[in-house]
Amino acid sequence: MSTTLTSFKWGERTYIMGILNVTPDSFSGDGVMVEEDVIAKAVAQAKQFVADGADIIDIGGESTRPGSSPISAEEELARVLPVVQAVRQAVDVVISIDSYRASVAEAALAAGASWLNDVWGLRMDPDMAGLAAQAGCPIVLMHNRSKPKNIAQEKKLGGRFIGVKYDDLITDVKRELQESIDIALKAGVKESQIILDPGIGFGKTVEQSLQLLDQINQFKTMGFPILIGPSRKSFIGYTLDLPPDQRIEGTAATVAIGIDRGADVVRVHDVKAIVRVARMTDAIVRR
Repeated sequence: MSTTLTSFKWGERTYIMGILNVTPDSFSGDGVMVEEDVIAKAVAQAKQFVADGADIIDIGGESTRPGSSPISAEEELARVLPVVQAVRQAVDVVISIDSYRASVAEAALAAGASWLNDVWGLRMDPDMAGLAAQAGCPIVLMHNRSKPKNIAQEKKLGGRFIGVKYDDLITDVKRELQESIDIALKAGVKESQIILDPGIGFGKTVEQSLQLLDQINQFKTMGFPILIGPSRKSFIGYTLDLPPDQRIEGTAATVAIGIDRGADVVRVHDVKAIVRVARMTDAIVRR
């Protein structure tokens, strides 16, 4: 697949990114490492995503749920590289590597990925920006204020963030995203390769996540495509009092609202249902 964004016609329709978690501890319960044959399971899921209408497959090897334990770069590589290679052979859509580590991202690009998805917006690994520039590939820069001290856990609903303070939510998120953009541009990343993710659920309380989603349009003024990832997240669970496996309707509502507010890409677990939601919403708001 091309490493540019030229095949994506922003504003014409919403693009769907399917989540392929190569983890045993995904909050959503869909990590393929719970299965014995990880590669076969991952390939089958990727093929199904494409059949259901996914434009991008996002492969990640480390859980980012609130309260998850970090893993080493070596373990992350061992998880994702065989899957990236196998999925690249099996499907002909964009593969994104969901990692904040340059070593993992570089290996994944060599194995067949063509997008980078950095949940720390180039703030965690100082080599990530240079890699993106050298590779000339698209990169998703996400806003993230996740801190373990702000996490509360409930057995049924999972982890959520509490006590996270912003002077002004939208202004602060935009400012910190701009800092990530500046890091990218300074390293030589082209503006045309940058996608922004406001980071719904990452270092935001339930109420802050709801507000962020409602005001996604505020980020369009920054001049970049917008990706959102609300799928099955705890702000939906705590709003509806539902566990992760019962959040598809809540996810559908967030996707429809997000598209109406200007989202260009939606990152989701339930590809088939959300493709339908996106197409219907597009028919209404992109006439």
